[in-house]
Parts: sequence; structure tokens; C-alpha cells
Amino acid sequence: MKRALRAALLLAMCPLLACAKEIRLPDDGLEWQASALPGYAIVQAQCRGCHSAHYAAYQPPTSPRAYWEAQVKRMKAVFKAGLPDGQVAPVVDYLVKTYGAEAQR
Repeated sequence: MKRALRAALLLAMCPLLACAKEIRLPDDGLEWQASALPGYAIVQAQCRGCHSAHYAAYQPPTSPRAYWEAQVKRMKAVFKAGLPDGQVAPVVDYLVKTYGAEAQR
């Protein structure tokens, strides 16, 4: 009886004994390039939660609009990004004009 009571007490305390671990990631160091283009605000709200600006910055700078459109659509289809269809074009426009073939360098 005492053994069963002890076991029940231990089981009841298990959630109290478990400690939440805190995970701290290092600062990114690379921010999305600010822009007056509407896609910038969308990227800030929709994209940066999953990945940093490194993703865009390390793509080939000659990437055409079709490349960026395929990347954004891939994020929606494969990775289930919550980007509404109406926001795809502004995001693509921002990416190609900021990081791709249409960027002013």
C-alpha cells in the first residue's frame, strides 16, 4: 500500500519536476533590406518568422522574377507558408527588386 501511494505521489509530481528548457538562438546579424515596396511589410509579417534574410541574400543576384515567384509558391505549397494568394505578387516584386535581377546595384 505504501509503495503504491509513493508511486502515485511520484507520478503526480512528474509535471512539477520537469523543467522547461530555454533555447536562445544567436542574433541573426542580417536583416531584410528595408524598402518602400509593399512586399517588404508582408515579408516582415509573414516570412521572417520561419527564416532570416540570409535566405534571400544568398540567392543568385541575377535571379529573374520567375525564379522568385517559384520560390514563394514553393514556400506556400511545400512548406505550407500562410501567405495569402493576393500577397504573392507584392512579395515577389520586393524580392526581385531587392535581391534579384531587377535590383538597383
